[in-house]
Amino acid sequence: MTVAVGEFGALGALRSRGEAFLEEVSREYYCAHAGLKREAELQPIYDRHREAYGDETLELALGLLKGSRPGSEEHRSGRMLVEWLLESRVGRELAPLEEREIAWEGNAVVPLSNGGAEPYARVSITIANMRDAAERRALDDARAAIVEAELAPMRQERLAREKELVERTAVAADYVATFDALAGISVRALRDQSAAFLRDTQAMWDDVLPEFLRRGLGITPSQATRADAQALMRVPEFDAGFPAEVMEQAVRRQVTEMGASPDADGRVRYDTGEREGKRSRAFCAPVAIPAEVYLVLRPHGGQNDWRTLLHELGHALHFANMDAALPFEHRWLGDNSITEGFAMLFDHRLQDRGWLGRYTRLERKDLPRYLRAAGFEELQLLRRYCAKLIYEVELYGGAVPWSALPDLYVATLTGATGFQYQRADAFVDVDPRFYSARYLRAWQLQSVLADALVERFNADWWRNPSAGPWIVQELFSRGQRELAEELAQRVRRTPLSFAPLVKSIEGLLT
Repeated sequence: MTVAVGEFGALGALRSRGEAFLEEVSREYYCAHAGLKREAELQPIYDRHREAYGDETLELALGLLKGSRPGSEEHRSGRMLVEWLLESRVGRELAPLEEREIAWEGNAVVPLSNGGAEPYARVSITIANMRDAAERRALDDARAAIVEAELAPMRQERLAREKELVERTAVAADYVATFDALAGISVRALRDQSAAFLRDTQAMWDDVLPEFLRRGLGITPSQATRADAQALMRVPEFDAGFPAEVMEQAVRRQVTEMGASPDADGRVRYDTGEREGKRSRAFCAPVAIPAEVYLVLRPHGGQNDWRTLLHELGHALHFANMDAALPFEHRWLGDNSITEGFAMLFDHRLQDRGWLGRYTRLERKDLPRYLRAAGFEELQLLRRYCAKLIYEVELYGGAVPWSALPDLYVATLTGATGFQYQRADAFVDVDPRFYSARYLRAWQLQSVLADALVERFNADWWRNPSAGPWIVQELFSRGQRELAEELAQRVRRTPLSFAPLVKSIEGLLT
């Protein structure tokens, strides 16, 4: 592709404006979701940065995409930039709705039958820690009632508007085709792989689900609800092995032994304490890449917190170790299956017998039982996310009326997991823009990365002082220039698939 000198200047300005915009938006999300602000003020940010995602900017990025050879670096950059600009333009239109949702989630309380109330932001934590089945189901029913009345209509409106706005741009024939073209992912092909995974693991799931329900909660599959799933995955019986007071210290020690800095020389800031208004779902907020990254966790208790800390640390170290000289789009944009893959590479250490023995306080006699529980949890989560993707393809596909989606959601998620889901969550339990596809590809990618690390640095690579520098240089520093498939080919010449995950789960459950 031949690019005029003036266009290089225009692309430089696009990148500069884009980075300034995303830094300010990311800081606002961090403050709102970390409980530092009650409400997010997104509209003023969009207004200040109109030029960053305006018509001329989109025209420039489209020109780069359409005027470059497929497979070239210009085409790669054009695809990333157009995807981001489309999301930003849609985001500006939906900012009032999103502000309203964030404010609702930060302020809503769930009324209880005894006259009390539970902050909505803490409900999932409370449910997970409830041992009485009747109490947790009553709380979840109360949560679902207020969600159905207040939050679900807001989410449905935002999802419908997002679909309408994306399709109006006519980048591709419809919402799904637009995602495929700009994300570099065939979502329907992954949907088909997910359906095959559900079929292939159905007998295994039918075998282990009754056992874990009976042992963990004293109930049968016919009684199990999504609230019960949250309590079951909490596994408090192993809490003594995962004490809160040593969690961060142990994880920092492991990263140090691996030859890397656990806070990327101060660029990663840990925010892991309790705070009113902090969302229950942990997150990583890269406010300035790579200079300022926040890891945010609201404690739930036990091994869940350890896994979550490791997951978010994988993200944080990725963002904080990116090469600052990379172009804007390779640091801020790209295939998020990459950063999710790094996060899962870290959190899967809780399925590693050697890691557990070295860094946790699990007793040796408890390891086999714990690892079997970890295999059960992995299978449940994978089946849940496969079902989520299958449902979301129908949600965005347009063939199913919005009014019929709640019943489809319940049938799809309940059928895959065995836990009865709530109709109220049909529009709430949706990560926009097929993020479930990123998670599923990340699961596949982490298994490739783990095998590559074992081949290079042995089974205990996580304490090999040569592994950390390799991870920083060969994985983290390169940002998200590659697609997940390209990274898998580069480090191990292995395609992405569910097969290694099935093998791993079988090993844990044995």
